[in-house]
Amino acid sequence: MPPANAIAGLQTDAQRSAHIRAQVLAHGIELRQRYPLLRHQDALGVAILALALGGMLGSAALYFDGHLAGWACVLLNAFFASLTHELEHDLIHSMYFRQRRLPHNLMLALVWLARPSTINPWVRRHLHLNHHKVSGTEADLEERAITNGEPWGPARLLMVGDNMMSSFIRLLRARTARHKWSILSRTLKVYAPLGLLHWATWYLFLGFHAIDGLGAWLATPPAWSASTLQLMAVVNGAVVVLVGPNVLRTFCLHFVSSNMHYYGDVEPGNLIQQTQVLNPWWLWPLQLFCCNFGSSHAIHHFVVKEPFYIRQLSLPVAHRVMRDMGVRFNDFGTFTRANRWTRRAERQSTTPHAATLTGSE
Repeated sequence: MPPANAIAGLQTDAQRSAHIRAQVLAHGIELRQRYPLLRHQDALGVAILALALGGMLGSAALYFDGHLAGWACVLLNAFFASLTHELEHDLIHSMYFRQRRLPHNLMLALVWLARPSTINPWVRRHLHLNHHKVSGTEADLEERAITNGEPWGPARLLMVGDNMMSSFIRLLRARTARHKWSILSRTLKVYAPLGLLHWATWYLFLGFHAIDGLGAWLATPPAWSASTLQLMAVVNGAVVVLVGPNVLRTFCLHFVSSNMHYYGDVEPGNLIQQTQVLNPWWLWPLQLFCCNFGSSHAIHHFVVKEPFYIRQLSLPVAHRVMRDMGVRFNDFGTFTRANRWTRRAERQSTTPHAATLTGSE
């Protein structure tokens, strides 16, 4: 760390951001010198992918053989699928097989198969790179799609864990037929084919068991056909081993991500204002299924090209320098102010010409 008087001389957020970046990059270099294994980035990416896919397939096999409870399979596969989300994110930033397109694209395809609830990763690449350019603004479509900037209420609760519900509610809010068609066509395009199949399976599962439960409650159980019951046996198995884990993982990731990113009144390009570190003890059940995202992701906004496992190893150093430089930690007020950066007391003292931006919906 530089001397205290040097740190005190960092007056602007741009200078503070550069200091965070320099310190975290230096620590990454130190980690690779200390642990030479970390220099083999492509091999580590493949190994983590093999671990995640092997874990998901192994859990599924144990469940179908009757050696693992359904709830345990859901939890295990949600955890393993969260590893593939981090790998996809790293792949979007070309951290594995940067110069070799075949293994790179093969990895992208495999992480998509492990997480069929998500949009096409080749489409997401454009949305995510745009997120880094315009984070916290109306043009940040990726974060807005997962409810960043949305006031908390029943609508956001429905939207945060269900990608199709998020699109449906936005479609209902659209004021013109052209806007409605734009939302519908874009949703069909980016989620085809895996996302559409995933969410259709989820809704079929919910609908069938809702009708079945209501019939049992009314003492008039539905007379399902043999073919329907055979189909539902397949659907039930798919929900336990793949669909359910990804619904859980999606909710955890979107809840954490949408609340650790700020929205609406951030200074364009100001990295200090884009994110906070969100790591209270009570969020650990959610952090478990999104790779400790709330604690580690803010580092990525300062140092984009470090893979997720380096970010995890850098947490103690990164958190110390980020806190010193003014990055917020556990700003729970963001839940009540729709993820705005400006706190109420600061907003009340702001002059009229400095009014904050508002969302588009």
